[in-house]
Amino acid sequence: MKIDFNKYPQPKKLRHHTAANLYFPLAELKKRPRYYPPLIEQIDWTAHFADGLPPGVLDVGCGKGKLLLDLAESEPKKNFLGIEVRKIVTDWLGGVISGESIPNVSLLWYSVVNGLNFIESESIERILYLFPDPWPKKKHQKRRAFNKSVLSEFHRVLIPGGKLSLASDVPEVHHHHLKMLEAIGLFDYQIIPKTDSWDLPPTNKETFCIKENIPFERIIAVKKNKNK
Repeated sequence: MKIDFNKYPQPKKLRHHTAANLYFPLAELKKRPRYYPPLIEQIDWTAHFADGLPPGVLDVGCGKGKLLLDLAESEPKKNFLGIEVRKIVTDWLGGVISGESIPNVSLLWYSVVNGLNFIESESIERILYLFPDPWPKKKHQKRRAFNKSVLSEFHRVLIPGGKLSLASDVPEVHHHHLKMLEAIGLFDYQIIPKTDSWDLPPTNKETFCIKENIPFERIIAVKKNKNK
């Protein structure tokens, strides 16, 4: 999407990482941090999309939103919802969406580890979970949001045959994705070879990796049929 981003200066403290507490469900914390995203149980989609309909695609950890905006432009009749745990990013990208009057994109400041109760079961065509915060140290791996609980929620909200797209430039995270998919057994999946393209525009991170010749891995997981 062609946007003059000079109209939307990025915050000076726009960092990739954020506080570790945000990667744990609120119920597991002894005290709620003041910067913790609000819990969401229900949503009125008329307040989020021009047509008042629910989203068809979720971009979990949408970051600065390049992919989200590109997809929204290419499929104007479909609604796209970005979920981002960093409020400073959500505020900035929300300003872009509002300033450009983009009717089929909306954002939530939210931590996906608290579930997706506000999303109807079997309503989402595709979930994007691309280049998440890696937490590479062993003692920090429990902070990874891609766990059985979140993956079960992804499975619940996806339509039969719905897709989950994964990517990471950190080998340990790629193997973690594979391990979780194997452990839960609810998806068929395949690794997309580096030489193959896939049906998504590049994210900001993917563009950077290509420019800097940094290798990355991609996976497409498909929700299994109930009778399979």
